[in-house]
Amino acid sequence: MTIQVFGHKSPDTDSTGSPIVWAWYLNEVKGVAAAPKLLGEPNTEAAFVLKRWNLDKPEIISDVEAGAPVVIVDTNNPAELPASINDADIQAIIDHHKLVGGLETKGPIDITIRPLACTATIMVDLMGDDAAKMPDAIKGAALSCILSDTLEFRSPTTTDHDREVVEKLAADLGIDIKAYAAEMFEAKSDVSAFADAELLRMDSKEYTIDGTEFRVSVLETTAPKMILDRKDSLMASMVDVAKEDGADQVLLFVIDILNEEATLLVPNDLVKTVAEKSFGATVDGDTVVLPGIMSRKKQIIPNLKV
Repeated sequence: MTIQVFGHKSPDTDSTGSPIVWAWYLNEVKGVAAAPKLLGEPNTEAAFVLKRWNLDKPEIISDVEAGAPVVIVDTNNPAELPASINDADIQAIIDHHKLVGGLETKGPIDITIRPLACTATIMVDLMGDDAAKMPDAIKGAALSCILSDTLEFRSPTTTDHDREVVEKLAADLGIDIKAYAAEMFEAKSDVSAFADAELLRMDSKEYTIDGTEFRVSVLETTAPKMILDRKDSLMASMVDVAKEDGADQVLLFVIDILNEEATLLVPNDLVKTVAEKSFGATVDGDTVVLPGIMSRKKQIIPNLKV
């Protein structure tokens, strides 16, 4: 059976590109039939990357069949995976997030979780010398994933090794890192076509903090005004999105890539308390600026308190 390779729901560039990279490796180097899949529509930046490197958009799936062989990338959290994931035959996990727990496997599997900024960086390492065999489109996908997850090295998750892998891939491709990253971020920032509920779910993950269920959403942009001009309608939409998704509250952090800060929307006293307890912020209105906050994984989630 063909191995399905996929990342998390609400796929960003890493969860779109890394399945493509690893499926290529399994097919072309390991001689194992594999196919990349998505658990939702890719975001605007990921869609740009697919078009830029002439890559086919992977098939979108909603669930997996019992016994189906799968490789999970860019997550190990069951809440971000198909409902039937524990009935599938999980063969490997490649990830760079904290270990959440809850996945069950049919037997021993390969698990690689490393403290790097991007799943694609780990994949290049796992390939070893075979990484040189990647065609330009696959190198382009890997490069894009790392630039996205590191916010062109601005994110505190960035390591020297992530930077080294990017520089090597960019040199192989003849790509100017700064110029290409600017193109990616421009694509990421164009969210005018999306409804409020779509924006709130575009790059979001579910977390429970002291019994409170949060949908923690981030929107990384070089044009924060485009999003913040919609703050009233976004905050109104949070009520329905939280109810539909079984959450108590949506937290929306608008990440200003260029100014390296986040703006948290503050629709009620619960979020005001979260902002004050988690980040030592003083909240006077319905938004609060959090200087230096860029990473959900490293700076937001570990600090959340209610």
